[in-house]
Amino acid sequence: MEVLTVNGRAFEVVELLGKGKGGYSYLVEAAGLRYVVKQIHHEPCGYYQFGDKFESELRDHARLVEVGIRMPRLLDFDRDHERLLKEYVDGPTIYDLVIRGSLPETYLRQVREMCRALYEHRLNIDYFPTNFVVRDGLLHYIDFECNEYMDEWSFESWGARYWSQTPELLE
Repeated sequence: MEVLTVNGRAFEVVELLGKGKGGYSYLVEAAGLRYVVKQIHHEPCGYYQFGDKFESELRDHARLVEVGIRMPRLLDFDRDHERLLKEYVDGPTIYDLVIRGSLPETYLRQVREMCRALYEHRLNIDYFPTNFVVRDGLLHYIDFECNEYMDEWSFESWGARYWSQTPELLE
C-alpha cells in the first residue's frame, strides 16, 4: 500500500485519479475520510510554459477563491514535497456525462456563470471536461489552474468544443 505524506500526516493512496500538465492527483484516505493529494511533477509539457508550478497552484487557487469559483477547498500544502491536500469532490466528471450522452443543460448554464465571473476578472480556466465534477447538482472546477484571459482559450472559443461529443473530444 502506497502512502503519501503532507506535512508529516500520512494518507493511504486509494487510486490515481489523473495526470495533468502540472501534477498527479491521487484519491487518498486517512481516518476513514477521503481527500485528494496533488503531487506536482516536473515533466516537460510542450504546449505550456510554467514558472514555479507549486507557487502557481497556490496563487491560482487564491485568485479563483477571490472570483468565487466553486472548487475543492485547499486543506493543506507541503512545500518540501510539493504536495497539495484538497477536499475530495465525489461525483461524475463532465467528461463522463458527455461520453454517456447525458449532459444536462444546467451544467452548461453553470459553466457560463463561472465564465461571466472569470471574464470580469480577465481570467480563463482549463475548460477541459475532466476538470469539472458534479456533486449535488452543482458544478465544481477541481483544478486550480487559471490564466490571464485570451479569447482563443475562452470557453466559447476552446472549451465548449469538448463539452459535447465532438470529433475533438472523441479523439
